[in-house]
Amino acid sequence: MKILVTGGAGFIGSHVADAYLKAGHEVAVVDNLTASKRENLPPSCTFQEIDLLDEPRLEAFFKDFRPELVSHHAALVDVRLSWEDPVSDARTNILGSLALLRQIVRWRTRKIIYSSSGGAVYGEPVNLPVKEDDAIHPLSNYGVSKYAIELYIRSFQASADLRAVILRYPNVYGPRQDPAGEAGVVAVFSRLLLQGERPRIFGDGTKTRDYLYIDDVIEANLLALQTSDDGVYNLGWGRQITDWEVFQAVRDAVGASVDPLFERKRPGEIDHICLDATRARTHLGWSPKLEFSDGVARTVAYWRCKAEAQ
Repeated sequence: MKILVTGGAGFIGSHVADAYLKAGHEVAVVDNLTASKRENLPPSCTFQEIDLLDEPRLEAFFKDFRPELVSHHAALVDVRLSWEDPVSDARTNILGSLALLRQIVRWRTRKIIYSSSGGAVYGEPVNLPVKEDDAIHPLSNYGVSKYAIELYIRSFQASADLRAVILRYPNVYGPRQDPAGEAGVVAVFSRLLLQGERPRIFGDGTKTRDYLYIDDVIEANLLALQTSDDGVYNLGWGRQITDWEVFQAVRDAVGASVDPLFERKRPGEIDHICLDATRARTHLGWSPKLEFSDGVARTVAYWRCKAEAQ
């Protein structure tokens, strides 16, 4: 299958592109490299440095490559920045995605897999773990933009022969996550503690998230290729892990003894979230496999190796 991965030089997108190549597919990557790294690119993929809003170049790429499926990971992934600069968030996440959808329909791409955010679109849920049909009430501009594209995809489907699988990610972590760019507290804590510095916790440490190791996300994206069902699927363990527990797990893996610094909670951040993935288990045959402590140990080992190589 000919697959286009947008944002394929980023943390999650590059891993997904790797997995598609290993599964025997022909993979092309489009990325503007503003928040990603060329070194993440799989060596055997076709790559074009294109901003999704550069519609003439994007159209020329579609005309030449003719993807059968698009895995859409390109996004501005920063709740704080979306609050400070909502125009940039909307330009990248909404207008860029709309430009992509126009080409998908124009060139009759059969299917899109869209990486949405289960950690942001629901807002502060009433019940946990949250299910796909629970109320959507994002508290950040980032959450608004991610959910807006879910709605646009459904709108485009109404007038085109387009299949769509929407994966709502929890907090994904693992190798290649940029501690200086994309949101990723495990990567941030790992790098700082390995450098002997004290990480910051925003809030009192009781904020909770659902954490998923990158390998489990890869498996979901491979299964999404195979399903003939359209749908929205949460990914996650359905477990709440506090910021303090994340810090302790990373500190133990590093072998450090420092305490964190506590600062004021940032605007737009919810207090508690975890995702019910029953639908993904039932319809995709997916379930998470790597426990948090093991995933943290692998991530710390990756950052330790990077530090020793410098």
